Amino acid sequence: MLEATPLGDGWILRHDSEPIPATVPGCVHTDLLAAGVIPDPFLGLGETEVAWVARRDWTYEREIGGPSGQEQTDLVFDGLDTVAEISLDGRPLGTVRNMHRSYRFDVTGLSGRLSVRFLSAYAEAEAVRGRVGERPAAYAEPYQYLRKMACSFGWDWGPTLVTAGIWRPVRLERWSTARIARVRPLVTVEEGTGVVELAVEVERTRVEAPLAVEATVAGVRARAEIEGAGGVVRLRVPDARLWWPRGYGEQPLYEVELKLLHGEDTLDVWRRRVGFRTVELDRRPDAHGTGFTFVVNGERLFARGVNWIPDDVFPSRITRERYRERLGQAAGAGVDLVRIWGGGIYESEDFYDACDELGLLVWQDFPFACAAYPEEQPLRGEVEAEARENVVRLMPHPSLVLWNGNNENLWGFRDWEWEPRLAGDSWGEGYYLGVLPRVVAELDPTRPYTAGSPWSGSWEHHPNDPAHGTHHSWEVWNREDYADYRLSVPRFVAEFGWQAPPAYTTLRRALPGEELAPDSPGMLHHQKADDGNGKLERGLERHFAVPDGDFDRWHYLTQLNQARAVAAGIEHWRSHWPVCAGTIVWQLNDCWPVTSWAAVDGDGREKPLYHELRRLYADRLLTFQEGDGGLALAAVNQGREEWRGTLTLRRMSVEGEVLGRTEVELAAGARTVARVDVPRELTPLGPKEFLVADADSGAVADTGADGGSGADGGSGADGGSGADADTGADADTGADADTGADADTGADGGSGAGADSGVVADSGTDAEGLRALHFPVPDREVPYPAPRFEVALAPGGITVTARTLVRDLLLQADRLDPGARADRGRVTLLPGEQVTIGVRGWKTPDAETARSALYCVETAR
Repeated sequence: MLEATPLGDGWILRHDSEPIPATVPGCVHTDLLAAGVIPDPFLGLGETEVAWVARRDWTYEREIGGPSGQEQTDLVFDGLDTVAEISLDGRPLGTVRNMHRSYRFDVTGLSGRLSVRFLSAYAEAEAVRGRVGERPAAYAEPYQYLRKMACSFGWDWGPTLVTAGIWRPVRLERWSTARIARVRPLVTVEEGTGVVELAVEVERTRVEAPLAVEATVAGVRARAEIEGAGGVVRLRVPDARLWWPRGYGEQPLYEVELKLLHGEDTLDVWRRRVGFRTVELDRRPDAHGTGFTFVVNGERLFARGVNWIPDDVFPSRITRERYRERLGQAAGAGVDLVRIWGGGIYESEDFYDACDELGLLVWQDFPFACAAYPEEQPLRGEVEAEARENVVRLMPHPSLVLWNGNNENLWGFRDWEWEPRLAGDSWGEGYYLGVLPRVVAELDPTRPYTAGSPWSGSWEHHPNDPAHGTHHSWEVWNREDYADYRLSVPRFVAEFGWQAPPAYTTLRRALPGEELAPDSPGMLHHQKADDGNGKLERGLERHFAVPDGDFDRWHYLTQLNQARAVAAGIEHWRSHWPVCAGTIVWQLNDCWPVTSWAAVDGDGREKPLYHELRRLYADRLLTFQEGDGGLALAAVNQGREEWRGTLTLRRMSVEGEVLGRTEVELAAGARTVARVDVPRELTPLGPKEFLVADADSGAVADTGADGGSGADGGSGADGGSGADADTGADADTGADADTGADADTGADGGSGAGADSGVVADSGTDAEGLRALHFPVPDREVPYPAPRFEVALAPGGITVTARTLVRDLLLQADRLDPGARADRGRVTLLPGEQVTIGVRGWKTPDAETARSALYCVETAR
């Protein structure tokens, strides 16, 4: 039987020839930090003080024992970052240069000092650049010249901390006769029967030894003989339970066990969990262009997604528990798809295991991002080798539904002036349209492949054409107002977003002793985007009077603006299902404390955007949208049950007077969008008026048949539209978009008082349900009354009772206690309404402290 001995202990790192203790898995930076050699690069300006680390060579060493009773001993590295020379007892074993691969060396009969010498990634990249020539990229760093996590060289949200080290586990494997070298599982469903086909490859020490494999799953057993170096065993599971994305059903997982046998002896065992499901990507042309719709088990989905970057710039620090926490946050926000972005890594098994269990679909980029990548050797061989290894490694996971060739490189070639600069040199097209689709088709025909994101499907259309395939919407953040999200209806929005600073307590920890200001030294250092603060300021100015010298107010408004901006896009695009079939917000997480597009900051604290996503990605959503015919209400029903109820529309003054009112019986079929025009007499006439839509609590709630955690489930207090249930066939791809840049509709619509709002009307009746709001002008033009509200402690939180209109009330819970978390984000209260905000982790509650941590569009303080 194969014996595996972990080699995680006993390592040293050579620094100026003096050894310091080393942690494996780990990296040079974390070892130097633990030894007190360098400051924490996440704090203050510490990043700049450790830049020298990346320019040095480093050596890891430890002793390994002598021979065993087995016929062969292998030294196995699951990951080396990146360029390394490995030797044992002075004997060279090999040189490696790819962070994304594992490595195996035959060390039979050897013992002594194991040495892993890492060469500077900069030196290797610059040497490769010297051989193959210059290639353009979005950033000045040379990340495209070696197979390493690109964002370790810095990004517009990340620090430049170029790592080196043994970043994944290392072990000795001792075995005799034969071992399992690779198992390639094809998991499909054929007419209700689950099928598992295991293509097995073995490595032998005895060529003549007869071998067999025996596999079991769900009580089904099958056996096959090994001929030469491989064999295939196939199992059929009758009436297999289907694995579904969260919100659509359950996530049953089946353990597959494969034994390699020599007579009665078990030589090796391979175990994985699988799920039975089908996945297709509908890219057929239609009247609107070319679609991009995920179809799982025959069910067409509107993908409610987030983009994922490495959760730490030092990936070896990310534990199984941390993956589970962060992905649990995604699930709690109603997310059902996570895109692993191409400037990062192929994540660990812990990531995909969590997604399998949580029902989170995974879109996996191959690691290429924002650069022209040379196709010459040695890079070409490395690319194919890493692709082959990781495609097979990740195949068991039912959550994995798409392979994507790259991030923005096809777009960059066309639009970023790469083509003339390249002058015919290779730039990666051969990978995205040749090597990678060939590898996926050969090894994993059960999953679709797309050449890039964005990508229109062919060079016949612009790579980022919103009418064809995937689209990245960055012009709005870079140059325009977020109201302009409503000017088009892309088929699938794979990236879009808006920046905001992290939580206040995160800033305080990251910038100790600094007097915080938008342009203070630490704030500017922890803002990596080109003109990032300028874009934040211009985005605020379109909607608010920008506070001068009041950091707390600026902090609140920028976080609020982020939530509103993302809401503007998602509400509009969801209202156009199924023409638009998905949104993937940039981004879920951060890798350090920074002003960025993330919903969860670098310390794991949720920004207001996080709570906004819970509303935006709920099965049921109410939103006001402007079109050629005037103002309309869209009732988006992504649940499997029909959504019925009474919708109450009120035209109100900012002083709280009801100026007009009507009720409409609404019905939205499962997986449809229903629309109803707002009567002209209820349309707000000026800046002192606004429109409120409330769905009553008498609707039939989903029974839970859709599965999921509940964060995205319909509350049952939902309205719908008895007008035509719009399946999207008649949706216009832009003609009905709101062209008024100052119309403050979808951005503020449905604000805060969402599916779980808990708002109670002054009559004392429970008015919990869905709400949408429409203000016809930006906040800076609205004559809000001075907000008045009362704050009282409640079990597990606080209750706020409004005496005036209170717009976008927000509790910044971390100001109460660094460990405190609120259970909701922004909420708008009408006069007499109240809301209870749950707070956990607050050690010494009191109402006055709570009041000091409450903010609204016009502060009460």
